[in-house]
Amino acid sequence: MVVFAYFTKKTMKASDELLRKAEADLSLNALFVKGENAAVRDCWHLSTDGNAVDSMFYDEMDFIDGMNRIQIVSSQFDVIILAFVLMDTHVHFIIYGKYDESNHFIHEYLRRTSMYLEKRYCQTKKLKNVPVSCQRITDDRYLKTAICYVIKNPTAAGLQYTPYEYPWSSGALYFRNRGGWTSPAWTNETYFNGNVLTMSLKEREARFKTRSRNVTGAISSDGLIFPGNYVCFELVEKLFRTCRSFMYFLNSSREEDMNPLEKTAMRLSVPIWEMRLFRNEACLELFGESSIRNLDMVQRMHLARTLRSRHRCSVKQVCRVCGLVYGEVKDSL
Repeated sequence: MVVFAYFTKKTMKASDELLRKAEADLSLNALFVKGENAAVRDCWHLSTDGNAVDSMFYDEMDFIDGMNRIQIVSSQFDVIILAFVLMDTHVHFIIYGKYDESNHFIHEYLRRTSMYLEKRYCQTKKLKNVPVSCQRITDDRYLKTAICYVIKNPTAAGLQYTPYEYPWSSGALYFRNRGGWTSPAWTNETYFNGNVLTMSLKEREARFKTRSRNVTGAISSDGLIFPGNYVCFELVEKLFRTCRSFMYFLNSSREEDMNPLEKTAMRLSVPIWEMRLFRNEACLELFGESSIRNLDMVQRMHLARTLRSRHRCSVKQVCRVCGLVYGEVKDSL
């Protein structure tokens, strides 16, 4: 039997009623009018601050556990996962659902991740105070941009992956030839040799820390549940309508497009003398140095990212105050 026979809507967390409501709230059944944006309701971009911790996932085992945790936690709430990415220091989710449900999802995900880190690395309450950002998505164009922004995170961060090859995101699920996928490894049907449904409740609790019968799907020998079981990629494909449209947004979405206010802010600058004061304060806080003269390139990059996160200043300005060459580091910042 081909293992992809398990990947049906019946195995997904979302009920038929929730799926129908999502199609209506995301305007997926509305008549498409070129040049006009369709209204979107109850859709959110949830993310954590990438500068808050040194790492959330240290190795492949951590990432696999983090992937499976998405289904375990989402099965407890009336939410639909449209897109996600797990980076080593932060996470992004595009979620459909009421605000309270979506907010509870991200905080429960962080709570369980923190428990995992404490058990494996003895890092007590590491994620307790991690800042969480929640942006409301109001129209279909913004939703398309947000989905592509999320799955482009690894490429934007300088990792050697295309958005549909990074293994710890939903990027490989959209507009692919079912049963004939080539990358990442879990897109190959031979990668899976079992199913959560065949596990006893005791085995399920030992491996996934849950007895919920809503946690289902094909499972690989190293314990990864097929991500298509908890990501509703069919809705995303219906949103974009064509692969050509998906590729257009994938290649054109930018970070500043995620926030209309940020578009304006990107063209403005904090006074340079004020930025130098902020730089010196951050330098002292992070490295115990009152000047950047003794900082190596890794430390200067960390300082630049911190200033960008805290003050939303332009890349050129932060390069100037941190002694970095704009052309060399602009893609990393």
